[in-house]
Amino acid sequence: MNEFKTNGCDGICSKGCGRQDKQLNVFDWLVDVPGNIDATDYVEVQFKNTRKGYYLNSNKIPLQKDDIVAVEASPGHDIGTVTLTGSLVLLQMKKARIKSDAEVRRVYRKAREVDMEKYHEAKAKEQDTMIRSRQIAKDLGLEMKIGDVEYQGDGNKAIFYYIADGRVDFRQLIKVLAEVFRVRIEMKQIGARQEAGRIGGIGPCGRELCCATWLTGFTSVSTSAARFQDISMNPQKLAGQCAKLKCCMNYEVDVYVESLKRFPARDITLETLDSTYYFFKSDILKREISYSTDKSFAANIVTISTRRAFDVINMNKKGIKPETLSEDGSQEVPQRVDLLDQDSVTRFDSAKKKKKKKKSASKSTGNNQHKAPKTPSGKNDAAQ
Repeated sequence: MNEFKTNGCDGICSKGCGRQDKQLNVFDWLVDVPGNIDATDYVEVQFKNTRKGYYLNSNKIPLQKDDIVAVEASPGHDIGTVTLTGSLVLLQMKKARIKSDAEVRRVYRKAREVDMEKYHEAKAKEQDTMIRSRQIAKDLGLEMKIGDVEYQGDGNKAIFYYIADGRVDFRQLIKVLAEVFRVRIEMKQIGARQEAGRIGGIGPCGRELCCATWLTGFTSVSTSAARFQDISMNPQKLAGQCAKLKCCMNYEVDVYVESLKRFPARDITLETLDSTYYFFKSDILKREISYSTDKSFAANIVTISTRRAFDVINMNKKGIKPETLSEDGSQEVPQRVDLLDQDSVTRFDSAKKKKKKKKSASKSTGNNQHKAPKTPSGKNDAAQ
């Protein structure tokens, strides 16, 4: 058990886990392979937010996961954390479409105490810088929202992440920000989903947001995904914390689309000897369909399996009408439910009456206790 440890996980995991607090983390499943670390001089370095890069360890510094290093930046240097080493870095670079002949920046050294002091000084200014930059953008009349500010490790550069519906001419804003904060300014536009991932939060499922934990690519979500899954078309329920359609609606839509191919069309009616049944609703996972004798509302609901529905459809095509829709042929007896029977309108009245009776009884007993006992002649003992 010595080769396992708790490193960023709630349970036991191997030493390849690394930090598990960001959605850009990669599990190093080659960490235990002999000679894996020496397979390449490239390392993956991750920074504050959803930003990471690949750097060349030209000085042959012995680096491992979670080592804090100073890397080359433009201008100066930046401070980041090593999140991946070995041959898996080459696969990640290929996935990120970084060409082999591209210029890769270098790893300077492991972070010193002086580097960390500058780093913490720069990070301490981020909140105040963000609040002040929002006011500056508002004074300039720009329709944009600055969501976050990230200072470089040496404090010589600041990245401003902003959200805007359209194109924004922020040339004047960059000049003002450079004069006020005395740093090099870089503007990066992000979407509403990326902002929600940066802020984080808890979803309606009770778990942390997917975009804040593991989701890196955002695919388009349409309302058709909700229709396939029979989800209520309520905008408040369909939208996430980013005010966009929930990404999780795309997770299971393929299963529902494949299952719906085994369902009859909704416009097909089922004929019996008694009446005509119209489609009302379906349970896709159970493969059951509910039919009603009225198009507008639920009346005499009958739930049958898809197999039985196809059997009835084939019988109707041959001109045969079954007695009932049920598979065993038994007559369906609709059960009427009184909604007021479960939750009576006067359910609170009886409780109030009981309370009043209890209060009156307690008052009467209290008054009797305070009264002096009377003699047979009708006078009080105290008077005698």
